[in-house]
Amino acid sequence: MAEMMKNWSLMGENRSVPFSCVVVDVETTGLSPRWGDRVIEIGAVALENNAVVAEFSTLVQAPREIPYQVSQINGITNEMLVGQPLPEEVFPAFHDFIAESVLIAHNARFDMSFLRQEFDRLGLAFANRTACTLEMSRQHFPRLPNHKLETVARHVLGGLPSAAQLHRALVDARLTAQLWLALTAGR
Repeated sequence: MAEMMKNWSLMGENRSVPFSCVVVDVETTGLSPRWGDRVIEIGAVALENNAVVAEFSTLVQAPREIPYQVSQINGITNEMLVGQPLPEEVFPAFHDFIAESVLIAHNARFDMSFLRQEFDRLGLAFANRTACTLEMSRQHFPRLPNHKLETVARHVLGGLPSAAQLHRALVDARLTAQLWLALTAGR
């Protein structure tokens, strides 16, 4: 918890207004908050004037086992979550970090459904406007074979960070931020 709060307070302390936008990615125990799946990692990148001004990143010790198949995708294991901050610690801090900023995600519907569920559990309001780079990529590049973050990033940015780190929340949030900036350049 101290490291998460340290990262946020060093980069974004004493803010009286929300960031213009925050790019968010979550890793979860499964595909549906309705089935009881939970957030196990949050990565977020705050942008102002096309520059990264703050980041938020933490694992979350959620009270739900991570299925083997999920661990194979994101590399997060149940053992890694032992001793990590609990949802009751993480989500109020994350709620403060995003404030009223516009939230951007690749497949925003997925990420926002999980955030909404976690905030609802704690009685935290969640009415942020959102933008989705997945939907933008479908509109801009209808002929791509798929619109996965990796595929779109290769097409738009010409490459990817180390493949071993993809599907971790902060790495994916940073990549989505680069994609967002490229897709909105000149607007």
